[in-house]
Amino acid sequence: MSKIIQNLEIPIDKDLEEKLQWLVPEHGPYRILRQSVDARRSHSPHFVYTVEVAEKGETLQLPEFKLEKIENPKEKPLIVGTGPAGLFAALRFVERGVPCVLFERGSDSGERIKGINQYWRYGKLDPRNNVCFGEGGAGLYSDGKLITRIKSPHIPYVMNRLVQFGAPEEIQWLSNPHVGSDRIRRVIPKLREFLRANGCEIHFNTQVTEVLLEGKQVVGVRTEHGTEFRSPHVVMATGHSAEDMINHLRDIGVILDGKSFAMGLRVEHSQASINKIQYRQFSEHPKLGAANYKLAHHDNKTGIGVYSFCMCPGGYVLSSGTEADGIVCNGMSNYNRNSPYANAAIVVSIDHDKNFGDDVFGGMKMRRELETRAFNSVVDAGGTRELPAQNLMDFLQGTNSKTGPRPLRPGSSPSGALNIRLDELLPKHMVTRLREGFEKFQGSMKGFLTEDAQVYGIESRTSCPVRVTRDEETLESVSHKGLYPAGEGAGYAGGITSAACDGIRIAEKIIAQL
Repeated sequence: MSKIIQNLEIPIDKDLEEKLQWLVPEHGPYRILRQSVDARRSHSPHFVYTVEVAEKGETLQLPEFKLEKIENPKEKPLIVGTGPAGLFAALRFVERGVPCVLFERGSDSGERIKGINQYWRYGKLDPRNNVCFGEGGAGLYSDGKLITRIKSPHIPYVMNRLVQFGAPEEIQWLSNPHVGSDRIRRVIPKLREFLRANGCEIHFNTQVTEVLLEGKQVVGVRTEHGTEFRSPHVVMATGHSAEDMINHLRDIGVILDGKSFAMGLRVEHSQASINKIQYRQFSEHPKLGAANYKLAHHDNKTGIGVYSFCMCPGGYVLSSGTEADGIVCNGMSNYNRNSPYANAAIVVSIDHDKNFGDDVFGGMKMRRELETRAFNSVVDAGGTRELPAQNLMDFLQGTNSKTGPRPLRPGSSPSGALNIRLDELLPKHMVTRLREGFEKFQGSMKGFLTEDAQVYGIESRTSCPVRVTRDEETLESVSHKGLYPAGEGAGYAGGITSAACDGIRIAEKIIAQL
């Protein structure tokens, strides 16, 4: 027998084992189900645990996630994209005894990093291997965050399998789990080799250029090499940046909807200052590590929200474009979160219906226009791949960091940064909302507005502005049978965990037909 102990509060200078020994003197093995930090100002920071404890002499029944294999599946499903949705759809297929075929326009993760480094160092963009494209998807370079707001029975399975392939064990219980961009790059190759060893055929450097149809029934795909692969089940998991595939789906008559999304900037502080704000006099305690934050402001009159997104403690700001004439910024952290800087996207919600009406691609056009504008501003300033940046106080006051008393300080971006008026680069309505948001955030985090902080542009890939409309029950396209839009690029996920769960759901729907 075992029992669950919830809301177990442990001061940062105390030990969980010591507390359990006091509560349950004669206990057997235990496991942590959840761990979080409570750093509210009403008390000193402490850890809050939920723990399962077995009686002395007993063992804990750990979840195994055994999956039933099906006999003699009729077809091999095809999966386009090796982000979390595609990889976990493939994993579910092979663990259920279903061979499948996986396509990726870019290279495996080992080759992919070479292309990324060429871009960061020399401004030479590889359109197939960058922060958004290549094995592992965009999540490979965004801290490996596993936080999600969805409620899915597949989440424990996702965490368990990531640990099985080398992720740190604590992702199964931390309230803000992350693998780290350095560690997830070691997880993905092990997952890839498992897939190959269990019936998944993987084609790297093979872009799918056409979905093959017979009427409104999907019958396969054609690649850039002219090779056709036949199957009545195609999982489309191409990520939030694959505009070419979205355009192809539009051209063949697949029903699409415009989707609300968010864009803005990425703000960077010193990690020490964020620790001081969040942990106060306890900021240097070794058990607490790098502090994070989550901020939001909602304007009830306009319905527009400003909020933090993808907060990266001890992280780096990355130049993450996918087109030669576009600049995009993103953030990441390694597992140890030991960079001296903290960064987070601060974005403005953009309601599709209010801003674009019936123009399904209105959001996509806006995103592209601002990314091009950011690139041109860098080129005009004599740069190539650097990020446009501005002192935070200059952004708020509409002043020039070049001529004023607030020059850019050294930052975390491996591409470097150029001093550019972001308050003039972004649309006025977006600048107004961002300024309002920053002022509100100062109210909840005293010290957030400081001359030591700076902002980078442009944070434009929070999600895809277009959704591939699908049936709520079958998860197929409402217009084309056998086409399964999956993950962030299809508009049905918002991060690694939710995308992985979406891929699993789709795999199970297809398996039910096989």
